[in-house]
Amino acid sequence: MPLGTLNGAPPPFFRQGPSALSKLLFFSALAVLLMLADLRLQLAAPIRTTLATALYPLQWLVLRPVTWLQSGGQYFQALDSSQTKEAAAQYKLGLQSQRALQVEQLSLENKRLRALLDMRERLSAPALAAQVLYDAADPYAHKVIIDKGSMNAVQAGAPVLDEAGILGQVTRVYPLTSEVTLLTDRHQVTPILNVRTGVRGLAFGQSSTRSHQLELRFMDAHADMVAGDLLTTSGVDGVYPPGLPVARVLKIERQADSAFARIVCEPEARVAGSLHVLVLQPIGAQVAPRPAEPVAPKVKTKAGKP
Repeated sequence: MPLGTLNGAPPPFFRQGPSALSKLLFFSALAVLLMLADLRLQLAAPIRTTLATALYPLQWLVLRPVTWLQSGGQYFQALDSSQTKEAAAQYKLGLQSQRALQVEQLSLENKRLRALLDMRERLSAPALAAQVLYDAADPYAHKVIIDKGSMNAVQAGAPVLDEAGILGQVTRVYPLTSEVTLLTDRHQVTPILNVRTGVRGLAFGQSSTRSHQLELRFMDAHADMVAGDLLTTSGVDGVYPPGLPVARVLKIERQADSAFARIVCEPEARVAGSLHVLVLQPIGAQVAPRPAEPVAPKVKTKAGKP
């Protein structure tokens, strides 16, 4: 290296600039000046606008995960809330449906009770209101159990009817309940009267355990009987009061080789669905007992003997 090139100046690597304190004072003064200028002259507004516009895509990308997490949490929260509300709505709908069915049932029972009370007002015999508890356990008989018994003055043989007509007859009486044999029982026989023609007959219960119909037996094949005729109680049996609806003629079968016609009838009473009934006193219990015949006085002879 030539000797003339050496001098006493330090190399650029060790060259010293302004001191740190000077830099601090300069930049502090510059910052204060810029703040005062921005406050008075709004010089930094375009710069801030440009920086905000340039940094917005970066801010949007950085905030996407946070937004997605918040949206996912809100979605699951809304889904859970919707499911809870739907379950509550389904429960309320079930209650409303049950109440609607109960209202219809109560309206039907109210209608039938009104008809039963109207029937009770038309009857001249004493009547006792009762409720059907259940069907008898015997599958080969048509019988029901009512909630009135001997403690309520129910007698064996008492007629039982609903708002439409004769339902049956009390066959067994217990202290608190009674057994009623329906008209359709195979062992039940009811004297009837055709309202249109005045012809009398006997209505027998069907022998089939599933049938709820009656059959008129021993009726002449040429008897004046047509489908639709109303049959009422004749009152000749001493059990049923006369004039109560029993059944309506359903069909008539006349055979040339038989002297009797086969007549099938449909009961007027709801033998398979009555809930409230009236229990009447038998006609025999309403008839006053026959007065005792007076005894003729004995005539004495002269000997003192009759």
